Amino acid sequence: MRILHLSDTHVRRTDGPDRHGVDATDSLRLILRELRHLRDVDVVVVTGDLADDGSVEAYTTVRELIGDFARSLDAPVLYTTGNHDERDAFAKVLGSGHAEAVLEFPGAERAAVSVLGGLRFVTLDSLVPGKVYGRLEAGQLQWLREVLSTPAEHGTVLAFHHPPISLGVSATQQVFGLRDPGALAEVIRGSDVRVLLTGHFHLQLCGFLAEVPVWVTPGVVNRIDLTTAPGTERAVRGASASLVELGGAGGPMFHTFHARDPRAHETVYQLDEERTRELIERHG
Repeated sequence: MRILHLSDTHVRRTDGPDRHGVDATDSLRLILRELRHLRDVDVVVVTGDLADDGSVEAYTTVRELIGDFARSLDAPVLYTTGNHDERDAFAKVLGSGHAEAVLEFPGAERAAVSVLGGLRFVTLDSLVPGKVYGRLEAGQLQWLREVLSTPAEHGTVLAFHHPPISLGVSATQQVFGLRDPGALAEVIRGSDVRVLLTGHFHLQLCGFLAEVPVWVTPGVVNRIDLTTAPGTERAVRGASASLVELGGAGGPMFHTFHARDPRAHETVYQLDEERTRELIERHG
């Protein structure tokens, strides 16, 4: 099973540069153009922050661009929410995030299940409206527990936005990831979950939760550069995506693609220690 993993497209209602000079729609077009030679992709998974402004127009643009690309691969697309997303607008354009879900979460959160080639894909909704950090509420975790109570033929992939792991060198990661990851760990421990796919941090990161591999794919709109001084943060230009391969003696395997961009690595924004601390106090 080969999974193309995208995240953090941050598309807005209208094309054009944002206040940092980055055109998110162009970044998405660029990475999709760079990936045009990919073959044997079974599914495309997009883990949140699809729209930067939560607008219907932005979701429509994402659906059209990624949908056209996925059709060229004959691959379905699965979407999750992120902290920049808005559930009602998301649902108006993308429904549950699955075109042909076999099961949907009965509450307000956009969570659903699809089965592809015997592999079960469960997308979760870690969005906390108005907050940068994420959370999986008790009702959604209980629903997940019930889903996992029956093993799938080839196991399960979980996909959601906020990583349940972080790097100690990043001040923002430690407060803006998934709150109470231990609750999720208790649900997936001993289950057939083979990998957790997340985004949000705009950089590549791999770790484990309850002995299950966790993959964080870098963002499409930009990426975070952790070579800055402690307590600061810098974002740079560069659209990225990941290929996740399950099965075989070496699986799971993770590979990251970086688009060839003549302006790659240019600073998009940089937060000094005081500004980073203010951001954490306001949103953390």
